[in-house]
Parts: sequence; structure tokens; C-alpha cells
Amino acid sequence: MHLDAIDPDHPSALDDDEAAPPSGVPHGEALREATAALHERLRERQALLAADGTRAVLVVLQGRDTSGKDGTIRDVFTATNPQGVRVAAFAAPSTLERQHDYLWRVHAAVPPRGVIGIFNRSHYEDVLAVRVRGLAPEAVWSRRYHHIAEFERMLVDEGTLVLKFFLHISRDEQAERLRKRLAQPEKHWKFDEKDLEDRLRWGAYTAAYRDAFRHTSTPWAPWYVVPADSKKVRNYLVAATLVRALERLPLEPPRLEQARLDALRGALEAQLAAEAAAAPG
Repeated sequence: MHLDAIDPDHPSALDDDEAAPPSGVPHGEALREATAALHERLRERQALLAADGTRAVLVVLQGRDTSGKDGTIRDVFTATNPQGVRVAAFAAPSTLERQHDYLWRVHAAVPPRGVIGIFNRSHYEDVLAVRVRGLAPEAVWSRRYHHIAEFERMLVDEGTLVLKFFLHISRDEQAERLRKRLAQPEKHWKFDEKDLEDRLRWGAYTAAYRDAFRHTSTPWAPWYVVPADSKKVRNYLVAATLVRALERLPLEPPRLEQARLDALRGALEAQLAAEAAAAPG
């Protein structure tokens, strides 16, 4: 099972019931085995992506606080070669970053060809948090939808596969996860009072996300809503959708021409024969 891209004309309502595991997802041991199989396929496609060297992959992860962006990165990409994965986390812009356009720092973090890049939050904060917290007037943030859609079109035209996931949790699940952060000393550092402020803005964020989907879920860079109340189901659905997209890419490892291949085989055998002749005894 994989996720369907958001239809921009009919974006998800983001109701709480949409955060629950959907029907058709395996359970228990079957879910574990299905996820393990996806990890193996992801490992194979990542190796092929690196060998092909003509394309990159950008995975954008957005979601409310406690939705599991860190956990998704850790668990979905556990099977990959870390040399071929780059993660960028976007906090509030620095003084230097504020001196440039809002996409400047984002473009610099886009993965090169052959690499999977993951954005933990992203350029979408500039039409989400900026909008909801009133950090810029509507005349500023509203025009950014067009900027972002065209920026992503350029990335795709230049060979980057762009997949955007919204990790959708319910209000009750978020409340439970916030309680656990305070109940477990090793997770105290993850609790931020700003999370409570944003929880009070739940409806405003819902409206902001729906508008972002409406304006930027495109054929070239689709959005997916991931039911995320169950962490294991969340990870399975992200992995399934990513693997499906990767397997559709026309990737081919470079191949040597026959004459060059024969020459290299001959050189290898000659060197091995010389080493054997020179070996003691």
C-alpha cells in the first residue's frame, strides 16, 4: 500500500480521524515484514541512484510538533548508506540568512545528483509559521506559493525527484506525546513551550497547510498526507511511497563498452598472474 498524492482542488480536511491508520495497512508481524521488505528495496534503489549519478531525491517532511519527523528519518532511512543521504533541518533563519531571499538557504541544502536529501521542516515554514505567527504580512507570504512551486519545478527539471510528506497527527495523540516528553527525563530537552503556543493555533495551522497543499501540490512535486498517530504505520507509508517513486525513475548504472571491459579484464588477469608468479614458494 502507498499514499496517493493530494489533489490540489480537493485538499485533505486534516480531520483527526485522518490521522488514524488507514484500512489496508498490514498489522503486527505482517507490518514488520512488509517494512523490512521496503527497506531492502530502498537500499537497492539508493545504490542504483548513486551509480546512475544523473538524479537526486529530495524528501520534504513537515508536520505539527511531535508528529515524528526525527523518528521518520531515523526509521525509514535506517537501511540506507549514510554516505548517500544528507539531512537538513531548518530552524529560525540566522542573521546572515535574513540578509538573503528566503529560498537562499534552502537552495544551498538541495542534494546533489546521486544523493537522497531530507528536509526536516523546510521552505514551507515561510508560508506556514510565518503566516500563522504573523511574521510577515499576507502580501508577502501569499506570493511565495508561486515562488515555491516554480522553485520545485526547476529542481525537477534539473533531475531532482521531489516528494513532500505532511505527517498528520490528531490533537489527542499530540497531547499524549507532549505528556510523555515531560514524563521521561531523557526527553525533557525536546519539550518547548512554543509547542503549546502552536497547539493553541491548531485551526490556523490547519488552514495554512490546506492552502499550501492547494497551491503547491503539483504533478512535478506532490504532497502526501501521512496518517501518523501510529509511528510504525507512518514509517511504513512513507517508505512505501518513497520506494514506489524511486522504482519509477529510469535509473541505469554506467556500463563499460565491450572493448574497454575486455581490456580491463585482460589487465586484471595479467596482474594477478604476475602476483602469483612473484609469490614466495
